[in-house]
Order: sequence, then C-alpha cells, then structure tokens
Amino acid sequence: MRPGIGLPVLLLDNTGTTVTDRQPYRKMSSDMDGTMLLGVEGIKKTILYGGTAEMPRFITGTKVTFHFRTQLCDDDRTVIDDSKVTGVPMEVVIGNMFKLEIWETLLTSMRIGEVAEFWCDVTHTGLYPLVAKSLRRIAEGKDPVDWHIHSCGMANMFAYHTLGYDDLDQLQKEPQPLYFVLELVKVQQPSEYDRESWALNDEERLKAVPLLHGQGNKLYKLGRYQDATNKYKEAIVCIKNIQHKEKAWEAPWLKLEKMGNMLTLNYCQCLLRMEEYYEVIEHTSDIINQHPGEMKAFYVRGKAHIEVWNEAEARADFERVLDLDPGMKKAVKKDLGVLNMRMEEKNEEDKVKYKGMF
Repeated sequence: MRPGIGLPVLLLDNTGTTVTDRQPYRKMSSDMDGTMLLGVEGIKKTILYGGTAEMPRFITGTKVTFHFRTQLCDDDRTVIDDSKVTGVPMEVVIGNMFKLEIWETLLTSMRIGEVAEFWCDVTHTGLYPLVAKSLRRIAEGKDPVDWHIHSCGMANMFAYHTLGYDDLDQLQKEPQPLYFVLELVKVQQPSEYDRESWALNDEERLKAVPLLHGQGNKLYKLGRYQDATNKYKEAIVCIKNIQHKEKAWEAPWLKLEKMGNMLTLNYCQCLLRMEEYYEVIEHTSDIINQHPGEMKAFYVRGKAHIEVWNEAEARADFERVLDLDPGMKKAVKKDLGVLNMRMEEKNEEDKVKYKGMF
C-alpha cells in the first residue's frame, strides 16, 4: 500500500449543483439512499454516486486506486481520516494480504467512479488503528515501515503502548463500528502497471532482494550514493515486510535479520560518503544493541565517530573490532591514524577559535 496519483472528481448534489473536492461524498439523490448488503455479515453498503461502465475485473494482482474517508458512528459522524485532505488517493493490490482485508471486499463491489458508504461492525474494524497509523505516516512523508527505531529502551516501552496518535489509541482501546466512504478511482490489471516492491507478495519480495542489493552495489561503485541508498532501503523494506510475519529469534527470522543487517551496513557506507555521520551512528547502534557481536557495525560506527570528533567513542569501537576480528588490525591502524590527524586539526582550530577569550 502506498500513495497514488490524485484525480479530481466532480459530483452533483440533489439540486444539480456541482460538488467539488471541498465537499466530497454527499448523497447524490434520494433514489440512491437504499442500503444494500454485500453477503458478508456486519457490512451495509449505500451507494452515494453511481459509477460508470461495467464492473471491473478484480483478480489477484489487480491494483486498485481509491480515496477513502473514515468516520465514527456518532451523531456528528466524526472524521478520523480523509485522503482528500492530502489530495492523494491510496493503492492496494488485490490478494496481497493488505492488513485491513475488508477493504478488498468493499472495493471489489464497486465500479470505477462510484462513491459508496460502508457501515462495518467491529469484527471488520479492529485493525483499523494500525492501518491508519501507516496511512498517516505516508501522508507525513515518513516510512510506514519502521525498519530501524532510533529510541532508548524507555521510549520503546512507551511506544509499545501507543500508536503515536491519541484518537487511534482510543479507538484501539475501545474498538467500535466505523463508516468507510470509498471512491473508486482506477483499476489496473497486473499487466498494466510496473509492480514496485511494495506491491509484491512475499515470494516475489524475497527474489527481489538480491537484485536490489546488486543494483545498489553497482550504483555505489559508480559514486551514485543517493541512488544506491534507495536500492538498499527498498531491499530492507522487502525483508522487514517478510520478517514481521516470522517468530522473533527463530531460524527464519534470524536469516532475514542477517540479510537486513548486511544491507543496512551497505546503506550506512553510502551515508558515510554523503557525510550523514549521525544517521550512520544511529543505524549501526541499532544493530549493535541487538547483535553486540556484529564486527562490521562497530567498524562503520567507528569511522562515523572519527568524522564528528568523537575520539573516545571511535577508539572504543575500533578496540571492539580488534577483539572480534584480529585480522582487521591493518585497517584499524590506518583509521586510528586518520583519527589522530583529525583530532590534531580540531585542536588547532579550537586554539585559533578561542584565542584571547580566556
């Protein structure tokens, strides 16, 4: 699931007046007020605006682009989320195990251009707070998959009990029926679009990882570090999407963890070249906290510490590198030479900067 491309929609109200995107999803006419059942318990559908053409063909791999509005079943029909606020519709791929499976059922009952309101009881809405968190992170320009979390233990404990949004926390604590107002914008068959990694199934994602890894390596050698980071990150997201379905610390999970760490360290090598030193320290520290025997993470973090004049931290990391792999002695000696030079330069700069101040 990810954002798609927004398309404007013009609707007519009961008086024939055009309803713009500022007034979406109003009932179009009295003859459309009838409520239908979809043959699935706990769902009621009301068509607000009829779609066009024949019913689309929905098969596994079909990509569906749609706008959505989520509302509480209170007197005010309080809006929780509305994709039209951001102007960007969502996309799901049919049969791709989207977390909120009921949306596939709702969408596959619609025609292109149709706007419909669905009442869904709590048996279908329990996972909505988790899905909404991802949708909001996308709208905020953040990665919906937390492939590394930069926070201390206490922060992680707190994060375990909160989704980061008060209204979603309340909804998760007290599940309730919801209204989903959906507008079907576009339907594409598997052969009609290029499938990005987010649209792949787990088997396809696993096959994509070595390809993305290889592409990242080639781009790194060409000095195209930003492009390389994109490939590495895409591969990492593929792995994390598969890994969260495995039981932590068991063999399949650990195998994926090892692959993810290797890609993250490659990602960090690019960040070093891009002078994003503090981000390198964050990512490598995450790995070290989980896997204190990961020598390469200490080595890459040590190089980042050199660049930000963290002398004690750099020396400690390189000492740990030698403990884990004495064969790194030559490389570490060279890096310690760079550290000494960097500290001498820093000391000279400080002397000039603070001369006469005391």
